[in-house]
Amino acid sequence: MVLAWHYHVFSQKIKKMNLLEALNWRYATKRMTGKKVSRETVDRILDAAQLAPSSAGLQPYNIILVENEELRKKIQAVAFNQPQIVEASHLLIFAAWNDVTEKEVTEYINRMAADRKIPVESLSYLNGSLMNLVNNKTQEEKYQWTARQAYIAFGIAIAAAATEGVDATPMEGFNPAALDDLLGLKEKGLRSVTILTLGYRDTENDPLHAAKKIRRPKEHMVLEMD
Repeated sequence: MVLAWHYHVFSQKIKKMNLLEALNWRYATKRMTGKKVSRETVDRILDAAQLAPSSAGLQPYNIILVENEELRKKIQAVAFNQPQIVEASHLLIFAAWNDVTEKEVTEYINRMAADRKIPVESLSYLNGSLMNLVNNKTQEEKYQWTARQAYIAFGIAIAAAATEGVDATPMEGFNPAALDDLLGLKEKGLRSVTILTLGYRDTENDPLHAAKKIRRPKEHMVLEMD
């Protein structure tokens, strides 16, 4: 109980930390307590993901929010039985559009013109660039592009969770085809890309919670060019 109280106090303090401090605090949590993350906090994480940049601003992906315990048990079965799936408070599943067509481009261009109160004709260059993409790429090439955009929002969500004092586990360890079937994503024109669990670390059962963070030295990662 004392340990839990200290963690609660620390998790409140993390909300006052800057981004670098929060990123040093976070890690890929292996076990979670099952404690619920407030919906207000989850919504702030989702708001941050919604604001993530994407190529041309199209945002060709969806974020699927799963809280239902029975559904999470089914998802766990296609995610190599990783315990965080059911121990977490919520799951965020990042699913990329399987294809991008002229319809999505036209809707986006019209929305931009309406929101910015500008003529549609003034967006002809952007419209032409996107139409060129959708008409001159294979479906699989377009999916690879949409999946990369989904990963940008995924990274923003991880950082946002850390600034909220919420633990998160990025997961690629699942069967995408089986998850797509389970959630009926194919019918929605989506393909699952990655999963993010949201919750609170179980410090008594997760041996990695106090482990030193291992990263390549910055001078090895950052290459400066003259």
